[in-house]
Amino acid sequence: MYPGGRIDPADFGDEPDNVDEAARRAAVREAEEEAGVELDPSSLIHFAEWTTPAIRPKRFRTWFFAARATGGEIAVDGGEIHAYRWMRPQDALAAQATGDIELPGPTFVTSHWLSAHTRVERALAALGRGPVPRYLPHTRKIEGGLVSLLPEDDAFDGGELEEARARHRIYMVDGAWRYERREG
Repeated sequence: MYPGGRIDPADFGDEPDNVDEAARRAAVREAEEEAGVELDPSSLIHFAEWTTPAIRPKRFRTWFFAARATGGEIAVDGGEIHAYRWMRPQDALAAQATGDIELPGPTFVTSHWLSAHTRVERALAALGRGPVPRYLPHTRKIEGGLVSLLPEDDAFDGGELEEARARHRIYMVDGAWRYERREG
């Protein structure tokens, strides 16, 4: 589930400078408001942060959290939610490839990562390891479309695309998306 929304002033509580904790509180509040899903703030694993590329007319910073679903029904209200369906990450990627759904770049990358995990517990444990990656993609025009480069990519700061040994990128060419990640 990927509810939208924003951090409200009340989400900062008594920590006016702690934007990550305010984002956690906002995620809990938005999940309840938009989908009727109640979450324990302490169960959320902050696993990524994305800021839209500079080429986008509307820019925003988004915190990504994961938690185990504990049941309950999604509230389809005709306002915030018109329909929903639960999908395995690999099914979401297949639906993107056939044009049945559109995934934003962060969701596309996260779905690739999650598709390597067959158990929720293992995915959550892996998400909780290490520092939280903070992505601000650099996007370049290429023949037939665009490539979105992430910080771990050797071409991120202007290097040649084909010469990069370490790669972390999304190709968006002729309507098809392809994710590439390899260590240098």
